[in-house]
Amino acid sequence: MNYWLMKSEPNTYSWDNLVKDKRTHWDGVRNYQASNNMKEMKVGDLALFYHSVNDKCVVGMAKIVKEFYQDPTTDDDRWVVVEIEPVEKFKREVTLADVKADSRLSEMVLVKNSRLSVQPVRKEEFDIIVGKGNE
Repeated sequence: MNYWLMKSEPNTYSWDNLVKDKRTHWDGVRNYQASNNMKEMKVGDLALFYHSVNDKCVVGMAKIVKEFYQDPTTDDDRWVVVEIEPVEKFKREVTLADVKADSRLSEMVLVKNSRLSVQPVRKEEFDIIVGKGNE
């Protein structure tokens, strides 16, 4: 199993939207590295759902339920989507400041390359953030 972090602007698509929809395809990714990360996702992988821009926090956990296919919002075959479902909303948001303040997370992609919208997360990092979210 692999672990990921997926960013979304909450005014565009929030955790509450995902819960309401119960399942969605993750579209609109136009960065090669992020798209390549999505191509690596497998059914059953888990992802931290991150509200970007103003909130800058992890709010919950989602699961990959369908592997990559052509992004239906474009005819350009370089871009793909995956489908996700909500797993759990955290009891508390784990802010970017919380992540940066924890030395165990200093090598996390979120800290090193904060602009990448879909990024891998090491299991240890994933577990730490889930623990913080469920405190």
